[in-house]
Amino acid sequence: MYEKTAEHFGKQYKELPEGHLLVNLGPSHPATHGILQNVIQIDGERVVEAESVIGYVHRCFEKLGERYDYNQFLVCTDRMNYVSTPLNNIGWILTVEKMMQIEVPARVTYVRMIISELSRIMDHIICNGIMGVDLGAFSGLLHLFHHRENIYQILEKLTGARLTTTFCRVGGMERDIYPEFQKEIKLVISGLKPAIAEFRELLIRNKIFNERTAGIGGISAEDAIAYGFSGPNLRAAGVAWDVRKDDPYMFYDKVDFDIPVGEDGSALHRTLVRMEEMNQSIRIIEQLIDGIPEGPYHADVPHFFLPEKDKVYHNMEELIYHFKIIMHGIKVPPGEYYHATEAANGELGFYVVSEGEKTPWRVHVRRPCFWYYQAFPMMVKGGLLADTIATMSSLNVIAGELDC
Repeated sequence: MYEKTAEHFGKQYKELPEGHLLVNLGPSHPATHGILQNVIQIDGERVVEAESVIGYVHRCFEKLGERYDYNQFLVCTDRMNYVSTPLNNIGWILTVEKMMQIEVPARVTYVRMIISELSRIMDHIICNGIMGVDLGAFSGLLHLFHHRENIYQILEKLTGARLTTTFCRVGGMERDIYPEFQKEIKLVISGLKPAIAEFRELLIRNKIFNERTAGIGGISAEDAIAYGFSGPNLRAAGVAWDVRKDDPYMFYDKVDFDIPVGEDGSALHRTLVRMEEMNQSIRIIEQLIDGIPEGPYHADVPHFFLPEKDKVYHNMEELIYHFKIIMHGIKVPPGEYYHATEAANGELGFYVVSEGEKTPWRVHVRRPCFWYYQAFPMMVKGGLLADTIATMSSLNVIAGELDC
């Protein structure tokens, strides 16, 4: 791959018009937000052409999904968008539960939704905060980062991990919430509300930030749809489409929240949409946190959900179920299935073909980064070289999700 790429760009370099320069933005560049390459042809400071090269982090997750069983694949979904891993995990688990027609207890759904929205906030903090850093505004990220750390503390207490949480299991959650869960969630969001407002003042009202982002890297609603945009990047272009509203899952049709929409699809409007989405996520959490119902943390599906360890040690039936699930796996009915959720970057969909075995026959991931990043060359063409940084940062390209 490298030799072909070098040969291609070497030829392209020889054919450059006089006075033009070929610049590599990445793969090893802090502003590329991961290992990805953009070969940019410039005339002075003006971008004439751009070509994106991906695949540096490709780890064959889809093929691994055809070898791992349905719970084991969580270790792969963890490592896609690693900024908000629970959203990936929950999307996969909901797909499998849809395949098996498993209805989980309301307690499970409440907790999954709360963790989903906390994860969305974490993701948007990183996107908007690092965008400020890319443009020279460091204080905003520092201001919000300790609030993100507070969310990580909750995830760590709930799952035992911070980054790769492998959150949830087919049929429920790995374990129940801890006693202080609701109290600590309330404490975190009470601190987040004023912090987000202050962050908005620090960043959005900054004249330099406005001049670096307003009208930069814009895309029309028609082009955004044609390129397969979804999530905040699509809504920033003026399209009020959100999977949680337009194709509701879990209890999103039972909570009240708004869909922030931008106008010109520019770097500034993408930032504004994400900023308001954090407030809407807090609004969703506040509607759920006091209503978490009592009950089990998994469905009554002994053929699919591993029994508790203390029962395995003392009950023959539980021991049999444990061995059957571990050795024979979860058998999903044959067929083709697709399920989508609204992840932090947009529509995250899993297409699965089952032949009734303990592993899928085919897995395909509809990861949002892969679709909107293809528009990057078009979005930066004609702009300044410095504007490519603002555009890429505002798109929130996560290389682990892009390459998969």
